[in-house]
Amino acid sequence: MPARTLVPDEALRVASRQESLITTGQCRDAGVSPDVLRRLRRTGSWRHVTRGVHDTEPAPVASRPVDHRRRRAAWAALLAFGPESIAVGPCALALLGVAGLPARVEPQATLPGARSLESRDGIRLRMFDDGMTVTRVGDRYVAAPEWALAQAVPELDRPWAVAVMDSALHLGLLSSDGLARAHDHARGRRGVARTHSWWELADGRAESPLETWVRLDCVDGGVPPDMLQVPLVGSSGRERRGDLGWRLDDGRRVVAEVDGAEFHDTPSAAFADRERHNDLVTADVAALLRLTSSDARVPGCSATIVRRALLAAGRRRAA
Repeated sequence: MPARTLVPDEALRVASRQESLITTGQCRDAGVSPDVLRRLRRTGSWRHVTRGVHDTEPAPVASRPVDHRRRRAAWAALLAFGPESIAVGPCALALLGVAGLPARVEPQATLPGARSLESRDGIRLRMFDDGMTVTRVGDRYVAAPEWALAQAVPELDRPWAVAVMDSALHLGLLSSDGLARAHDHARGRRGVARTHSWWELADGRAESPLETWVRLDCVDGGVPPDMLQVPLVGSSGRERRGDLGWRLDDGRRVVAEVDGAEFHDTPSAAFADRERHNDLVTADVAALLRLTSSDARVPGCSATIVRRALLAAGRRRAA
């Protein structure tokens, strides 16, 4: 069995701050010699990403957590194009903590004054947007939220585009006025024409991408919710909230809770969930629906469930 190659702790610390990635220069500064670097690459302990960038995590990228993969894409672009590079588009959103991005994010960055396009090993250098503002995440620069959305939304499909706008608003990264400016910044970009109606759908009250996707399905299915984050008082007297609500003619409501957990890990968790569900079935709540990621993945499924519940509960009050 070949001897294990020892990696200096400093190199691992640097890589841990960069989603497992490290540059050749950082390796040198941390005490990783060229011979050791070659050995790590040859044995598969480290992986080649692009010229001068290495991945210290041997596990296949596809097997890693989705959030790590998104941020790793951003770091791959930042490290590939040097210390002056700026994360843009979906990569900037990933580093800003915005939820709702697709599982696969294209690594992309820009450089101050960049006027040419370049791509290597699937990593894209974008032209620098005139007037673009930036913000810091750690010790690196990323496009400010308004600009990151302007760059990202035209490249995304509708569910992801609305989800990232919802998340950015919910996190307080920008205001409704800021979202309007982002829309203005996006005008004229390739792919933006199909997105103009999407910007009006953004709602910062959504607390997860799954809530966004269920809401969009209901909008498309002709049963848009009347309320988000519905305040409720359970039969126990405890104050609770439902994710989406629909008013009925008699003043009662149909309430939907959106649950991303497909399974309960323990009997106690299942009991607590059932107790919460039962507590919310009160005189004011005509029906309490549970919608999951499985429902959200099927176009029309959430809307059909809601429509049936509304019909069963009575005619819906006009908006």
